[in-house]
Amino acid sequence: MKKAAAGTATLVDRDRRTRKRVVQLLLELGPSTAVALGERLGLTPAAIRKHLDAMLADGTLVARDAPVRGPRGRGRPARIFALSDAGHASAGPTAYDAVAVEALRFLRETAGEQAVEEFARRRMSEWEARYAERIAVLPLEERPAALAEALCADGYSATVHEGGCGVQVCQHHCPVQHIAEEFPALCEAETEAIGRLVGRHVQRLATIAHGDGVCTTHIPLTPVASGRNLA
Repeated sequence: MKKAAAGTATLVDRDRRTRKRVVQLLLELGPSTAVALGERLGLTPAAIRKHLDAMLADGTLVARDAPVRGPRGRGRPARIFALSDAGHASAGPTAYDAVAVEALRFLRETAGEQAVEEFARRRMSEWEARYAERIAVLPLEERPAALAEALCADGYSATVHEGGCGVQVCQHHCPVQHIAEEFPALCEAETEAIGRLVGRHVQRLATIAHGDGVCTTHIPLTPVASGRNLA
């Protein structure tokens, strides 16, 4: 009985280590397919799916169908797996986060808050430039979806939802969550960049860094009527 119990404990511990590696990979790579994760971990399709199914069941992961480009073939589309909010919380801050926070604190102490804000804007400028030309040529109503696709490509796991007189772009993953908690200039610079990309004054409704489940940005799609003086 003791040997059987020890064998079970070893198997459970091995599964726990593998699932921790899945979490770390998703943090590094962003949303990924089972095939991509299995290849990186050296696991068979059946083995990686066993772990992914368990992580979906316990709430560590979420999954969605991968976007299909061109004519759709036979069979089910590939699924993309991403960390849920609980999965991000379980991962916790990394050593890179700690180094980044220390560096930004040093910048703030030696050059002031304005230098941190300039760094945040410069950090977003490259990301913005990569997508500006592609998004700017689209009709206004198509820009939020194109933005969400660009964010997914950068590992943010973004979705678009109807929201009043516009839409809401929701980012389910924040690569700089633990840094932005102390330096909100990172979130502010991203919000400004999103507004320029879609050509509208956008509003950030929620952020993961402030403890919300997702980062939500409202994008108006209809002109706001100017107020009338009824006096």
